Amino acid sequence: MLDRLSRLFRRRPALSAEQQRALAACRAVPAVPASTPLSGLRWVVVDVETTGLDPFTDRLISIGAVELVGGKIPLNSGFEVVLRQPQSSARDNILVHGICGSTQRSGVEPASALLDFLGYAGQAPLLAFHADFDRTMIERATREALGMVPGNLWLDLALLAPALLGGPGEVSPQGLDEWTALAGIGNPFRHNALADALATAQLLQVVLARAGTAGARTLGDLAKIGKDQRWLGRGA
Repeated sequence: MLDRLSRLFRRRPALSAEQQRALAACRAVPAVPASTPLSGLRWVVVDVETTGLDPFTDRLISIGAVELVGGKIPLNSGFEVVLRQPQSSARDNILVHGICGSTQRSGVEPASALLDFLGYAGQAPLLAFHADFDRTMIERATREALGMVPGNLWLDLALLAPALLGGPGEVSPQGLDEWTALAGIGNPFRHNALADALATAQLLQVVLARAGTAGARTLGDLAKIGKDQRWLGRGA
């Protein structure tokens, strides 16, 4: 009860006038209708690096994102930011993602970093592999730094890949590494947020190429496939 009350009466973050204008501009972007055809849709594929694997207590360190527009990944259109940390993460954690302590402590101020990400993403549907983790980390960070939660639709490639790439009766791969290996996608910089987002975007290209055969023509169709997979308890 005390935790709920503290969240209810938590002070809103103090944003500069420029940051308030940037936040208002992000909120003014219209939502993407569920009826939008997949053929012309702009996706933003996301990956995050964090201080650990607990989405409710660990901190967001970096965000990597890649556009997918009309099934293609535009060159030089990626997004990457390191959020300034009050203290460096543990040594074992740094060995995973390679973001050293000095880089963490000199990163971009969180409100500015997250506004940059929201400006890049717009209202595009966001997609990640095991997306609940990425979504929770980004929503926690934006709530703390900006006093809001992005309204973007999230889809989970860990649910879509088994539905659209796995054959009847087959044992589907479970992790991103297994799926990308199956699709012949290389990723020499694993656990770099931007590199992982790029690999995920390439896997999404393979999934979208199969979407039509499953009757998925629109964003809403694809979202329904993901929801059905979650209900069946598959892929996660």
